Amino acid sequence: MLKISYNFDQAVLPAGSSLKTNILLRFRADIAESPRRNLNLSLVIDRSGSMAGAPLHHALRAAESVVEQLEADDIFSVVVYDDEVDTVITPQSVTNKATLKNSINKVRAGGITNLSGGWLKGCEHVKTQLDPQKINRVLLLTDGHANMGIQDPKILTATSAQKAEEGIATTTLGFDQGFNEDLLIGMARAANGNFYFIQSIDEATEVFSIELDSLRAVVGQNLNVTLELADGVSLIDTLSLAKVSQNKAGQTVITLGELYEGEDKLLGLSLEIPSAQVGELPVMKLHYSADVVQNDVIQSVSGTADVVAKVGTVEEAALASSSHIILELSRLTIAKAKEIALELAEHGRHQEAEQILQALVKDLRAQGLNENFEIAEEIDQLEYFAGRIAQKALGNAGRKELRDQSYQTMTRNRSDLAGRGVTAGDEVYAMPVVNEVGSGVELHCIREGGKLRIKVISDGYDSTKNVQFPRAIRAEGARYVVEGLEVSSDGSFYRVRGNITRLARPGEADIFVAHRQSRSTSTGKASKGPASAADLPTTDNTKDGILVQCVKDGSKLRARVVSDGYEPDWNMRFPRSVREEGMLYVVDEIKTAPDGKSYIACGEIKRFVQPTITN
Repeated sequence: MLKISYNFDQAVLPAGSSLKTNILLRFRADIAESPRRNLNLSLVIDRSGSMAGAPLHHALRAAESVVEQLEADDIFSVVVYDDEVDTVITPQSVTNKATLKNSINKVRAGGITNLSGGWLKGCEHVKTQLDPQKINRVLLLTDGHANMGIQDPKILTATSAQKAEEGIATTTLGFDQGFNEDLLIGMARAANGNFYFIQSIDEATEVFSIELDSLRAVVGQNLNVTLELADGVSLIDTLSLAKVSQNKAGQTVITLGELYEGEDKLLGLSLEIPSAQVGELPVMKLHYSADVVQNDVIQSVSGTADVVAKVGTVEEAALASSSHIILELSRLTIAKAKEIALELAEHGRHQEAEQILQALVKDLRAQGLNENFEIAEEIDQLEYFAGRIAQKALGNAGRKELRDQSYQTMTRNRSDLAGRGVTAGDEVYAMPVVNEVGSGVELHCIREGGKLRIKVISDGYDSTKNVQFPRAIRAEGARYVVEGLEVSSDGSFYRVRGNITRLARPGEADIFVAHRQSRSTSTGKASKGPASAADLPTTDNTKDGILVQCVKDGSKLRARVVSDGYEPDWNMRFPRSVREEGMLYVVDEIKTAPDGKSYIACGEIKRFVQPTITN
């Protein structure tokens, strides 16, 4: 059965005047013994040139970890794509894991990104084995923009919705910094799937495992809620990324998607409540429906629930406590503010966006919520993003973080998905540096569950506790010296006291100085090649260069850029002596030619060799 509960941010509403209030609705499928549902799963993996090297290696290792976690009754297929689409594993039962993993391990990087072709092929494989009693899902992983095949985000999103109506959901996974987060989030929302931002390559296996755990935990699907508001009650806002529409009666219909075992599906609503007398005030009727696992099969359930507010005197309202509800609603409010601020900033309204975030910070502090570690972390993030937006310097990484953090909070109720994808703050490079701890306290920044956390190294402190620390100067692997630490009011975490410096001991490599000095520098001159491709230096790393591939164009061999951000079909001035069909190269720099419609390869050219990386 489906259980519904609700709480207002004010346990008792004050009588005598209209007011704005927030309500938190919880939906949970109450399954006594939930059997594991079999999967009909297709992995669709980007193998374009920008994935070459470590990114593709980690993506393939993540795919192998999926195979290891599947069972014999699951159906599994794998599609890889660059400018061509190949089925590596046709839909089949998972009876020989070694063979499946061996097939995955043979994948190599190639050309440009035909995202639509790869995704549609994965959908096709799932459709051939479609079973309403199974979880029918495509997992689409990419690190770049679609630059071949269907590229229009509106068409891809609309097609995702169409596939969902056919029973095929899609989860999208954005890898590193080159992908289009608006497209991937739009596809996931339209297709009733999930979205993940995999910021560091070593997170791929962890994120795949989170998604696989989620698929195993699906106990309900197609949760729809219709709001029948009482007279005088109006809906101001929906604190959710759920699909919101209107039915023929003008009532709000909210599509909440999947229900997971042991996880509440949360929906926050902001309402305008009319003035009322002391007593109970009918607020709305909730009409709901969902497909829920019952007696080992999926059955449709529906019902109606009444939402009633308690109205008391002003004194009773002031004394009523709703602290735990305020915390949960605050997380949704923060996520909504991030979404609104980003939209404002992208329309040039930077000051307004900053003000929204700073006003929320002030309100959270006024409520004393900064004494909760997770909200204190959010406050630090809000201040950081407000500053970046004010400087018009949010950047690609910051935008992805904001979108991901907002998405995860407003779609899932899992702490391991909240606040993921935190990049190093730029300010860490400009910090004052000391070479000894002295009388201070040494701290260390680590990545933990996709988040950057600060821990204490110095003796005399609890090294298991987190440290509240400025977001702008966090960077994985960095060490710091602070004057002191103070314990939060509930004793659960530390706060930094006094000045902060970065620690770089004598004789130890300063990774942040090395990072700056390691960036490739080009002469800006057109590349010259040796007698043959065999004479080129080789590399298995594309990080500081641009990936180019040699392709057959009629009777000619052409060099084309396969890294993201370039026109994939432009010709290029490139040494003829080193051109070999299908070969990949790493070039220092690519310049636009004077004609404005072709490129010139500049600086050193290296031959890219697929790295041999053992598990």
